[in-house]
Amino acid sequence: MAASIWRVRDELWEVVQPLVPVHEPDPRGGRPRVDDRVCFGAIVFVLFTGIAWQHLPRELGRSPATAHRRLKEWQAAGVFAALHRELLCRLNQAGRLDWQTAVVDGSHIRALQGGLDRALAG
Repeated sequence: MAASIWRVRDELWEVVQPLVPVHEPDPRGGRPRVDDRVCFGAIVFVLFTGIAWQHLPRELGRSPATAHRRLKEWQAAGVFAALHRELLCRLNQAGRLDWQTAVVDGSHIRALQGGLDRALAG
């Protein structure tokens, strides 16, 4: 992987690696799987910068399709939910979280209870 600020630090990878499902190579052979750490770095890059997957720089070590496929695979396996819980626990233990204030953003959640239709509201 190219040396850059987007390389996953060892400290973070030590937390992430145990959460990533083990992938056994296909016995029929084929192209070797792209390293999980490289894919994680690419995923973090997209999530942090907000760029479209197809604009993911090749210098990060894998194709946009590979990184996106790995994101979907890991989401289905619960990797990111587990990572979120683990990081919150570690930050809390280190006294780095202020639990006095919390913000909940539900703007991306659809209201299913038949809330006010703004188009019809006068």
